[in-house]
Amino acid sequence: MARTIQSLERAAAVLRLLAGGERRLGLSDIASTLGLAKGTAHGLLRTLQQEGFVEQDPASGRYQLGAELLRLGNSYLDVHELRARALVWTDDLARSSGESVYLGVLHQQGVLIVHHVFRPDDSRQVLEVGAMQPLHSTALGKVLAAYDPVAHSEAMDSEREALTARTITDPEAFEGVLELTRARGWAADVEETWEGVASIAAPVHDRRRMPVGAVAVTGAVERVCADGEIQPRLVAAVRDCARAVSRDLGAGRF
Repeated sequence: MARTIQSLERAAAVLRLLAGGERRLGLSDIASTLGLAKGTAHGLLRTLQQEGFVEQDPASGRYQLGAELLRLGNSYLDVHELRARALVWTDDLARSSGESVYLGVLHQQGVLIVHHVFRPDDSRQVLEVGAMQPLHSTALGKVLAAYDPVAHSEAMDSEREALTARTITDPEAFEGVLELTRARGWAADVEETWEGVASIAAPVHDRRRMPVGAVAVTGAVERVCADGEIQPRLVAAVRDCARAVSRDLGAGRF
């Protein structure tokens, strides 16, 4: 098991303590509750205060959570806003396409699924919210890598594992796929991640016109493709859905 960093564990414990119970706590309360020496607790609080994670009330000397945590929390809340704005549109996309719909965001060198709409039939399906998908082989990942510089770096710098015989692993070939994605506004994955499965994805932008996620339709190759090609009607439906979510996020018309 990898070793943990004790000072970080203690700092996290301080933040959790301040997040629950009383709004403000004194140094003695924090130290005794966490079983720390006062000097250790004071050093942790001082560092957290310098970083903006903790604030000290000048009058009482007690500590509370700082504004920097709120700023960091907003990046997480943005994901919830993205999901909330996408609910209606992704439901409509699942109904019109007859396939599963996924909403994904960049997370830890992969794609985190933050919303999943089941294929509208009676087949048994597993909810995949919280699942991770590869950046280099999925349609969602290619879209994020094409439009988000951070995702691009993650995809190019990481090992691109050959998940199937169709997975593109060569750096130049992969870069060419990303250029094509930017040129046409959508990406595809035809059996590059899972045998027999194809997907189409398009980017979602926020009010700053920054890429914040991607939406995709995923289904069996024989349904998503016709005569060996991605069905144009599904491409149009996915792009329309992504544009609608982007507009709801304040991106305007794309």
